[in-house]
Amino acid sequence: MSLPNETFYPVGSLDQFMKQVGRVIDLNGVEIAVFQTSDGNVFAIKNESPHPKGGPLAEGMVSGHYLYDPLHDWKIDLETGNVQAPDHGQVQVYPVKIEDGQVWVATSEFLTV
Repeated sequence: MSLPNETFYPVGSLDQFMKQVGRVIDLNGVEIAVFQTSDGNVFAIKNESPHPKGGPLAEGMVSGHYLYDPLHDWKIDLETGNVQAPDHGQVQVYPVKIEDGQVWVATSEFLTV
């Protein structure tokens, strides 16, 4: 889904994103965790846990299209950013596209890269 004012930025080649391992990218001070799942899909979320105590998400474990928060073990849907019950919350997700082996992440935030 694309939003008005959304701009895609190149963040690396697909082979730079290991399957089931998060990689942090920085788009003008915004830390984004990018994950390639075992089925080859790529997802991008803000690298910030929605847990009240916060923490990074890039080091979490990926299973299917879910991420397990490394500090709080919350299960987060990588497609929607929704935290799964019994916990609740949501992580900012960013649209991703892959063109010619290049991974692009979109944001509507003002960025200069």
